[in-house]
Amino acid sequence: GAPGSLLATAGAMRAAGLLLAWALLHPAATQQCHPASPGGVLRFTDRHAEIRVPALHRVPSSLDPLYGLVRRCLDLIQQNPLPTELLRTALNDPGSVQTSQVVQYELGYVICAAVALLFTVVMPVAGMCFCYCRSRRRCGGRLRAHRRSLGCRRRCLLACLSFTSLIILISVTCALVTSQRVKGQMEPGLGAVPSTLRTLRQHLANVPQGVQMVVDKFEVPRKQIISDLGGLSRSVGLSIHAQLKAMTYTALADLQDRAGDLQTSLHHLQILDRTARALAAARAELEPALRERRRRVVALLDDPRCTSCASVLGRAQSLELGADYGKVPSVEKVLKALAGLPRSDFAEMIRQGNGTFNSIPELAVERMAQVIQDLRDDLARTADKVQSIADGFPLPDYTRPVSEALLKAEDRSQPYLREVERFEHYRWIAGTVLCSIILLILACNVTGMALGAYGLSKREDPSDYECRGEAGAKFLLVGVGLAFLFSWLLILLVFATFLVGGNIQTLVCRNWVNQEIYKFIDTPGNLPPSMNLTRQLNLRRDSNLSSAYWECKSGAGLWEVLQLDRSYDLDEHLKSPKYTADFQKRLGEFTANLGDVRLLRSEGRQDLETFARSGADEVDYGRFQEEMKNPVVQTSLPGLARNLEGLQKMQRNSTVAGRLAAEARALWQMQNSTVQSQEALVAKLEESVQFLSRLAPHLKERVKRTLATTASVEARLPAQAQQILRQELGCFTRKELRYFTQYLNWVGQTLREDVASCQPLATALDNGRVILCDRIADPWNAFWFSLGCCTFFLIPNIIFAVRLTKHFRPIRNRLISTGSEETCPFHIPRVTALKL
Repeated sequence: GAPGSLLATAGAMRAAGLLLAWALLHPAATQQCHPASPGGVLRFTDRHAEIRVPALHRVPSSLDPLYGLVRRCLDLIQQNPLPTELLRTALNDPGSVQTSQVVQYELGYVICAAVALLFTVVMPVAGMCFCYCRSRRRCGGRLRAHRRSLGCRRRCLLACLSFTSLIILISVTCALVTSQRVKGQMEPGLGAVPSTLRTLRQHLANVPQGVQMVVDKFEVPRKQIISDLGGLSRSVGLSIHAQLKAMTYTALADLQDRAGDLQTSLHHLQILDRTARALAAARAELEPALRERRRRVVALLDDPRCTSCASVLGRAQSLELGADYGKVPSVEKVLKALAGLPRSDFAEMIRQGNGTFNSIPELAVERMAQVIQDLRDDLARTADKVQSIADGFPLPDYTRPVSEALLKAEDRSQPYLREVERFEHYRWIAGTVLCSIILLILACNVTGMALGAYGLSKREDPSDYECRGEAGAKFLLVGVGLAFLFSWLLILLVFATFLVGGNIQTLVCRNWVNQEIYKFIDTPGNLPPSMNLTRQLNLRRDSNLSSAYWECKSGAGLWEVLQLDRSYDLDEHLKSPKYTADFQKRLGEFTANLGDVRLLRSEGRQDLETFARSGADEVDYGRFQEEMKNPVVQTSLPGLARNLEGLQKMQRNSTVAGRLAAEARALWQMQNSTVQSQEALVAKLEESVQFLSRLAPHLKERVKRTLATTASVEARLPAQAQQILRQELGCFTRKELRYFTQYLNWVGQTLREDVASCQPLATALDNGRVILCDRIADPWNAFWFSLGCCTFFLIPNIIFAVRLTKHFRPIRNRLISTGSEETCPFHIPRVTALKL
């Protein structure tokens, strides 16, 4: 029964070894959470974008050089700074404004008005004078004489008229383009005023809903944290298992080796004892038979009748026993110490230890269930704390004055905007008509110059009448007449648009850009009490429009620029510990015993200690090895039997030959029946001795190390499991706190830059400057500048056209005392010889 039990135990140990090998080669999948690894990035949808004020910017244009030239001209015309005193008087006491102050400030425009008035009077008078001269056949008539220099004069006049026409054409093209640009920008620009004011009011009205929307977005980190909590316990268990499995499996494998050494050593010791006893008994049984056999063989070989037997006699005389296993050390004492071992099932013990260790993930899920539920409850309470952000937000009660001011501005601006739109419509019609007339004048110039030049090329005699040249002269005079007729209307339109656009640029836009307007508004006493913007907009008492504008432009919140009953610090309300203290504390205080794994029970430990004290390592296995070097019988029985068979064949005496054959058969029988069985036992004994001799020197050391390793692992597992638990929970805490921080940062950014931002107010002011100055005033001023160039270049155009008409008509009188053949009216050609 004992050998069967040992075999069954060895099979169980092999199964446990296969289980450990599989666990080492197939580690459990782990979801490691490194403390330094960044958490996921939360995504928050933006549903507040539809009420933003889009920022407008100056768009680069091919007309920018023209706009810059016009601005420099206006800076020369109006060099005075913002008239602070005049504006203060006009706003607070309009009746006390003195005309001299206005004229002094508008001196450049007054001079331009005088020039325009002079132009308006002189041009019609000059036109009437020209008509009178034409009726007297003086202006635009014919040349009285033909000179050599007339061709040069004609070409010079043609070039000058072409040059002035080209300048007028470029100017009128710029006027038409800028006029159309003003018309294209005026309608959306005027429409942007009420729409921007409405957007600002909607922005203020939607602050409570926007704040609530931001608070409701706490659902995003809450869902993410709850999702992470769902896998926390198993992740912690897998991490503990992954980090401790090498140490645990090594200890189990070492324990399995020692259990195997115990089982195998006991087996070989039993074999050693039984085999040595059997060999000693067999030797005692073989000794008398071998002695009798030696006596008989020696007597036979010593017989004189035995031929040639002396050579074998010495070998037969040395026939005696070899190894004596009665002299080897006894292992009975060791076997007595090991009697009843192993008392514990090491294979089952290793299976249980391995199973307990592998069940750590499931144990973590069970032990952490309550704390995870408590953390979910903490998240619900945190959601209530986050809701306090919306409940305590102070803006709804303080934005009403701003909304009322914006509504009043929207209502009051409507009539003015309609008037501006109507005035712009009339301006566009007048500008288009007058530009068309200028184009008609240019068409008359081009047609007149073309017909006149063609007529001159076809005329043989300067005094001859040529209809095409005469038609060209008439076209030029038609253009002159149109210029005289409409020039005063042109200068009136130019001056009217110049007066409006120039003052917008120099009084408003220039001072808007350099912030002088804000300084004027901020200075106490400049505005009447009814226009106190700080009070109407409910700005902070220590603030003004300039500081509020710059604060809003830099991204301040409405609560930071409005006058509140008590200060509101958003950063204080968005401090992370206010919302994460309970969550962090609960995770920091959590402990759980997840590493209580028994690898070796007390019975197994006693078995190994008994094995180490049994004395198996003190047995002199060298004595066994020395005896096994000796054969069972000193002389080889088969060799002696073959010698006797050889001698048999040489004998002449049949009796002797028969006895030799009988002795040979007896030796073979002794070899096959007794000696061979003892040699098999020696071979079996050698296998056990080799194993025990290899194990003996290291037995105590290995058992001691195994016991120490097992005890150390059992002691370290709970502490290291607790340490890994702390690390994993610390990592998880930092990861989830990053979700809180991301959300609170997003709340602060969204409230400041979007939901409750006062940046739309600054953006609206910037948009107003872009629309008024960059998109309307610049092309408006470029329009009157281009149209003014056309108007003033009509003067040289008239002069050159009138002078050129004389060259397209026939010369009245060719008589002139020059002595030239070309100019002599009665030239008689010289008679030359005739060839018949």
